[in-house]
Amino acid sequence: MNTSILIVLAALIAVMNVVSFCLMAFDKRRAQQGKWRVPERTLFLAAACFGGLGGVLGMQLLRHKTKHWYFQVFFPLFLVLQIAAIIVGVKLLG
Repeated sequence: MNTSILIVLAALIAVMNVVSFCLMAFDKRRAQQGKWRVPERTLFLAAACFGGLGGVLGMQLLRHKTKHWYFQVFFPLFLVLQIAAIIVGVKLLG
């Protein structure tokens, strides 16, 4: 039972990170084209919902939103908090 819960949670976290990275990539492309952009609130929501790694990778690999202090502070903070939550969750479930 616990193993299946961990697998589902790991899959959800992976999906959220892919979504977060893809939103960053999409927003970067739209910015380059001068078109409608993804709201910053949406980018933050995706990163906060266990998409911290995808958000940080999107910032660093795509060089997107790196001049905004709040992205530089909160995306890595989300990632650290999410790693801590995962460790605590695995200990509690495992």
